[in-house]
Amino acid sequence: MFYLLLYPLKDLHPFFNIFRYITFRTAGASVTAFLVCLIFGPWVIRMLKQMQALAHTEREHAQAIHAFYAHKKQVPTMGGLLIVASLILSIFLWGNWTVHYVWIVAGITIWFGVVGFLDDWIKLKSKSSRGLSSFTKFAGQLVAGIALGLYLYMDPSFDKMVHFPFFKDLMIYIGALFIPFVVLVLVGTSNALNLTDGLDGLAIGCLLFVAGAFAMISYVVGRVDHAAYLQIAYVAGAGELAVFCAALMGASAGFLWYNAYPAEVMMGDTGSLSLGGALGAIAILTKKELVLVIAGGVFVWEALSVILQVVSFKFRKKRIFLMSPFHHHLQLKGWPESKVTIRLWIISFILALVGLSTLKLR
Repeated sequence: MFYLLLYPLKDLHPFFNIFRYITFRTAGASVTAFLVCLIFGPWVIRMLKQMQALAHTEREHAQAIHAFYAHKKQVPTMGGLLIVASLILSIFLWGNWTVHYVWIVAGITIWFGVVGFLDDWIKLKSKSSRGLSSFTKFAGQLVAGIALGLYLYMDPSFDKMVHFPFFKDLMIYIGALFIPFVVLVLVGTSNALNLTDGLDGLAIGCLLFVAGAFAMISYVVGRVDHAAYLQIAYVAGAGELAVFCAALMGASAGFLWYNAYPAEVMMGDTGSLSLGGALGAIAILTKKELVLVIAGGVFVWEALSVILQVVSFKFRKKRIFLMSPFHHHLQLKGWPESKVTIRLWIISFILALVGLSTLKLR
């Protein structure tokens, strides 16, 4: 809104020219989202408590970890409403809405947020860990993935290649397979972040680092000169996604203020699915899907640990981990929750730097 309303006033005073710059609006978006979360956080937490939106922390067939979550029965969930609201408000104020990529990522975020909200709401109503059926939840995610894949596939200006990090000329044109590829990235990222959200501050802290990496990636990819210098794919308009990533960083930091151990509020599926969807969409639009696998390595490993555990038990009747996702394995190994979280944050920070390095190490 500021870009559309204030930038045209540059002819009246040079000061308003500052709203043209993505770097300035990136800073504004980040600070705004952070302050909105910080200021309205206590009110949202009180509201959720009054609504009895309390997390059901006991999972079937996971009695071994129930003791770790006994103290969290009075912690409200659905805090993702605060994250999404602050994120969308911030990007509304600081984003350039003439760039259609902003609409795409905002739409994906809201859609996945609605799916997550319905899942959380059903859990609260049933007072159990069972929300939407797996089929219904997956179908909701699938619709968004197919819609985005079709839209980009039919856009003749959008690159349908898969670009491999660390290699300048290694890219593969996948044609119509681009649509299921988009679905895989979008749905996979959303569910991976959802699986990671099992400890206080874990998922949102890791997301903070990954969003920071993609803020810089988006800015570089959206600049003709920078993209040419680094010999990476240039995506017109992708620079505006840096503003979105910055707002995501601010919202993450603001929510972490209340979600850090011991958490005062949990994000629930409302937050994890929407933020994972947003991150996946940004990776797709910047043509850095495989870089996301590196930068978001903690999310990938958490999801992979579940897959490996299920496959191993089905075919070998043996478990690889004490429990999956992997953070529960570490808890059962005797690691305190805060130590698990902080060490995975450190790994996420390092992986985010490695992801950034792929822009130059080619």
